[in-house]
Amino acid sequence: MTKERKWILKSSADPANVEQLSAELGIDPVLATLLVQRGIRTFEQARSFFRPNLANIHDPFLMKDMDKAVARLKKAIVGGEKILVYGDYDVDGTTAVALVYSFLRNLTGKVDFYIPDRYEEGYGVSIKGLDWAAANDVSLVITLDCGIKAIDKVDYAASKGMDVIICDHHLPDEELPHAVAVLDPKREDDSYPFDDLCGCGVGFKLVQAYSQVNGIPFEELTPLLDLLAVSIASDLVSAVGENRILAYFGLQQLNHNPRCGLLAIMNLANLEPSHVTIDDIVFKIGPRINAAGRMETGRLAVELLTASDDRTARIIGSQINDNNNERKSIDREITVEALEMVENGKCISSKHATIVYNPNWNKGVVGIVASRLVEAFYKPTFVLTKSNGFVTGSARSIKGFDLYDAIESNSDLLENFGGHIYAAGLTMKEQNLPEFAARIEKYVSEHITEQIATPVIEVDSRLDFAQITPKFFRILKQFQPFGPGNQAPVFVTENVYDDGNGRKVGPAGQHLKLSLIQESQPYNRIPAIGFNMTEYFNHIKSGNPVDICYSVVENYYRGNSTIQLRLKDIKERDDFV
Repeated sequence: MTKERKWILKSSADPANVEQLSAELGIDPVLATLLVQRGIRTFEQARSFFRPNLANIHDPFLMKDMDKAVARLKKAIVGGEKILVYGDYDVDGTTAVALVYSFLRNLTGKVDFYIPDRYEEGYGVSIKGLDWAAANDVSLVITLDCGIKAIDKVDYAASKGMDVIICDHHLPDEELPHAVAVLDPKREDDSYPFDDLCGCGVGFKLVQAYSQVNGIPFEELTPLLDLLAVSIASDLVSAVGENRILAYFGLQQLNHNPRCGLLAIMNLANLEPSHVTIDDIVFKIGPRINAAGRMETGRLAVELLTASDDRTARIIGSQINDNNNERKSIDREITVEALEMVENGKCISSKHATIVYNPNWNKGVVGIVASRLVEAFYKPTFVLTKSNGFVTGSARSIKGFDLYDAIESNSDLLENFGGHIYAAGLTMKEQNLPEFAARIEKYVSEHITEQIATPVIEVDSRLDFAQITPKFFRILKQFQPFGPGNQAPVFVTENVYDDGNGRKVGPAGQHLKLSLIQESQPYNRIPAIGFNMTEYFNHIKSGNPVDICYSVVENYYRGNSTIQLRLKDIKERDDFV
């Protein structure tokens, strides 16, 4: 079902620069090529890349309104005002709330947090939440991962005698809310040097700034970095610049001294202590934290992430793990239904965009289902359901197509919307759905090219198995943490075959486990795993050679570390461009 992917070899780096770096660093030319492709061209730049330093993160006061935010927060703490930390129900929002709340509760006893209900209140600042704040004598609200478009809600808060500090990272409209301070590096009038912080990152900059002017050593903020690493990885912000430094040290904190809430999740996910990676966060830790808000309440996630003892963390962690198992069961069912709707022509649209609607679907998992449909059909995708009398849902895009622009161009049909270039949420009246679907189809047909509509795997370099030595892998690991802008390098090796021990693995036998040999080096076997690739099993089992596209990963199990190839695609000996 999955659309055939095109492999494109990245343009070769400057040979002289590669040769120079390879000699100066004493590394394989392939590794030097990877550095040059990432804009790292000198020994000094390479040293900075391989040795991230917290001294190189930016001064938080370079962010617009930071001075106002810190002054208002100081006034609230000194004056004994009640402060409310308010955030979204996803991983970024709940980690951000946990981070700022953890920091503030060491400075004042008058602080609480609030996570809106996904189903009753929806995304962002809600009237219900502000009414709760007013009823509980709150005079300062700090929003995290939301609020940048909450103009009416901020005015409403003011009418109730409450000030608001906004910490957000989403794209603002031309008019900003009339808050005491609006912290958002994407503000047009903001000259902060790095504009791709996550919501949790903006919250961290606030506590960093407060600490800077109030004599709190930076070392006291280090325990907060495990939350920031989880957010950076889960929210898929770029893994370059300030994010890469913060994620690097956040991973160290997560691996060596995690808060008890994250340790509980790591244990439930069967992760090896001290060997947790960005991938583990994306695929195992993040989805569990997200499941609380999808299936029950995001407040549970914050209670877990701020738990002060192991017993409490284990109890809440177990509850959230149950939420995640329920979520997986529901999203599998809905995915099957949605796939059948598209294949049987019962969807609203499937030509240029995939649009499916079922008023009975669970609102909490439609984003996951949208991602699955993108994998299957490789088109901009909208998965819609009904909640509180409105059609609501999530949308996901393909590389090179700005989904947010497509939705914004139809904003006259929507009650509200928000998101990024590749992921968004939206709500509309049911009578507007046919017109919205027709307009989206037209917009996509006019803005998408055949090139964009073809899934592509960008290959960093060809590689021979003989080059995959322990030293090569040791240096390759230092390219981490991976993420957008610094993706795990992708290699191609041609003419390989299985040694005869290949088999299907996984609960339903859906994965391939192979032991691969390159024809030119018959004694060098390398283990490989191909998730959801059993369609190639018979071809490979028959001894036929293939070309493989993969990343090189560490397989750590019960104290043993081995090199493994994680297959991204397999071709039956076809040439590629």
